Amino acid sequence: MATASPRRGRAARLSKRAALSLPQGKSLDAQSLTEHGLAAPERERKTGRILLIACGALAREILAITRVNQFDHIDLTCLPAKLHLYPDQIVTHVEAAVTKHRAVYDQIYVVYADCGTGGQLQQSCAELGVEMVPGPHCYAFFEGTDRFNAYAEAGEITAFYLTDFLVKQFDAFVWRPMGLDKNPELRDMIFGNYTTLIYQSQTEDPDLLEKARACAARMGLDFQHRHTGYGELETTLMDWATPNPSSD
Repeated sequence: MATASPRRGRAARLSKRAALSLPQGKSLDAQSLTEHGLAAPERERKTGRILLIACGALAREILAITRVNQFDHIDLTCLPAKLHLYPDQIVTHVEAAVTKHRAVYDQIYVVYADCGTGGQLQQSCAELGVEMVPGPHCYAFFEGTDRFNAYAEAGEITAFYLTDFLVKQFDAFVWRPMGLDKNPELRDMIFGNYTTLIYQSQTEDPDLLEKARACAARMGLDFQHRHTGYGELETTLMDWATPNPSSD
């Protein structure tokens, strides 16, 4: 039996990536970012532009960082945040976005950590020649990876984490997917090994703080609040946005 050449096999994979629909969302509403993501701007090729392909859960934070630093050469597109419920799909959708936008941008960066892909996203980004945020998940880079690891080594392995976005979307990401809206009696079984809910806040919002407390109460967990700000997300974007003189 004849087999496809490596070149044809790669072309087929690229075509499959490109066939996936890209994010269509236009709103920064949390529900829209969860379901539809954020569409990339419609642009023609222009030297010096950077595209960030990110999770919808990070859209507001990324835009805040780029706005305050006047990174006008950076564009953003976000995949639907609900892909976190299906981590294997993060990889294929990132591949599709890189494939479709590569001709327009000088640089493309992926604003995901591993996010449950078991190293597959890192491998794919390496094959595509694009850089991604290091670390296991956004809880680590918001906290600072070294600090997060230190907390874990000190015994913080029974904590359940929420960010600003996840507090807003608690029902969509936690309560309903785990079936607790219909079977609340499963709560203690699901969260029995956790002791504390830790809210890592990016903004100082009293309403979100109270909602996070309420989430902890619903889960039957102790509550702790740590204001992390943007953490290593901000420093990573600063590095990507600033040209490296040694590369000139």
